[in-house]
Amino acid sequence: MQHTIPKSPIRFIFHLSKQYKLLAFGAIVTVTIAQILMSLGPYIYQKLIDGLMSSGSLDATLSIFGFYGCVYILIWAGGFALHRTSGFIGMQWLTKVNQSAYTLLYNYVTKHSYKYFTERFAGAISNKISNASDGTDRLLQRSLWGWYTELISVVIGAVLLLSVDSTIMIAFIGMFILMFFINLALVKRRRPYVVAYAAASSKFRGEGVDLITNMSAVRQYAHASRELNRLEDSLIDRRMKELKQWKMSEWSFVLNNALVVVFIAGVMGYLYYLVGQQLVTAGSVVLVLMVMGRMTKVLNYIGGMLNGFIREYGEIQEGLDSVLVDHEVLDVTDKTLVADTGEIVWDNVSFTYTEQAVFKNFNLTIKPGERIGLVGASGAGKTTFVSLLLRQHDVDGGAIRIDGQNISEVTQDSLRENIAVVPQEPLLFHRSIKENILYGKPDATEEEIIEVAKKAQAHDFVTTLPEGYDTLVGERGVKLSGGQKQRVAIARAMLKNAPILVLDEATSALDSESEVAIQQALHELMEGKTVIAVAHRLSTLREMDRILVLEGGEIIEDGDHKTLVKQGGVYAKLWDHQAGGFLQE
Repeated sequence: MQHTIPKSPIRFIFHLSKQYKLLAFGAIVTVTIAQILMSLGPYIYQKLIDGLMSSGSLDATLSIFGFYGCVYILIWAGGFALHRTSGFIGMQWLTKVNQSAYTLLYNYVTKHSYKYFTERFAGAISNKISNASDGTDRLLQRSLWGWYTELISVVIGAVLLLSVDSTIMIAFIGMFILMFFINLALVKRRRPYVVAYAAASSKFRGEGVDLITNMSAVRQYAHASRELNRLEDSLIDRRMKELKQWKMSEWSFVLNNALVVVFIAGVMGYLYYLVGQQLVTAGSVVLVLMVMGRMTKVLNYIGGMLNGFIREYGEIQEGLDSVLVDHEVLDVTDKTLVADTGEIVWDNVSFTYTEQAVFKNFNLTIKPGERIGLVGASGAGKTTFVSLLLRQHDVDGGAIRIDGQNISEVTQDSLRENIAVVPQEPLLFHRSIKENILYGKPDATEEEIIEVAKKAQAHDFVTTLPEGYDTLVGERGVKLSGGQKQRVAIARAMLKNAPILVLDEATSALDSESEVAIQQALHELMEGKTVIAVAHRLSTLREMDRILVLEGGEIIEDGDHKTLVKQGGVYAKLWDHQAGGFLQE
């Protein structure tokens, strides 16, 4: 997937449109015919006026007027009908392309590593995907029903002018080419400013989402004014960058208007000469004036067209550049992990993170069904241990094997399907309690949901809620207490029923009463599974089969609780110096 999505906006659009060729073709053909018909109006006026002036009787005049009047009506009716047809066909094409763009980019984003998301605002990532996807939609709309139709008008206009006088046609084509290249040069100069504005806009929206997401912390620390000032700084930066690119746009319009005035003056002077020499008919003069009026709008539109194009193009480019960075962790095969017993072996594993060695030639065997506790000060390697097991990063050397299978040689999805994680901060969706529990097994029955909720000590509190299992938990579960969220997360993990269970400080943030309920739920959850429990609250590890004390990425002590306390080493000291059951760093 790494190289299948083009990073160039134009190639990206073609890539998306390939599967909708018939719709694209239908929309383009109908709008082309429609615009050709609607551009023939000046020609009909020319024929009508010349016919009326040369008619010798009332009957002839009425006959000419009736004929060209009907032709005029038919042309506009046909043009309108085909324009609307292109609209109905085009809406199918563009909405499908827009949907495909979102699907493709979100699919790509979900395959990024953990590091990618830790270094970016969630709101900014979403905004960049929207820029690329919606920008594609807008660019196609502008192209199909804007720039493309104007180009057809230019071509038809040039042909009509040629039918009157080749000098006027050459002057018009020359002016069009001159203005196109002048505006193209201006647009190239403006492009970096547009990209900078798009980046500043994404940054502002990302910070806005971050502020709202962390509103509880803002209120607790009374930092609303400080955060608003920070947001204001981003807004000012965004405004200044928009002003820079907008000013360049306005100056290009000034130049375009000046050139158009010069062109109009030149054509009118030349027409004056032709009329004086009786080289053109009245109908031809009307044709030239009508085409020129239409074409001067097009000439003015060149600047707006290119400016609009570069703005949309810049937003798409900025979005694609941010999203389509190479994936750090890749599936190298299609093999799926088959975990029967849950044995985990770390074989000479080395790993460096941000130029700091976390593990070096690390070896460990966790037997099937064994319950392991991980203890250590901050930076000892506990979090990295879990991240590497979940393959959120790739190891630099050695291998991690589950039931004899190297986790780097199986698909990431199959690996994670065999590992259930209960984190310190439960990750709940802004959906119902039922949907959050079902996340562990989407096809579970109502009976299965209630069964795991009871085992997780969640059923009783859920049934007291007004809407029971259909209660929405709020964004990140804000409507539930810490203990309630944790019990929902445990129920979800129970429903998943994976052979390997990771408890990542699952009770450290709870009060004592909640911890008792959670511990009962965890006993149920751990039954028959290989367990890795990371904890700051050492009391939660007393019943583990083995406790590993990590320091500097090495195991310095290994044994059960009683053995390690008797040894009087690091674990014993940590145990003796706990305050309220928490490990002191």
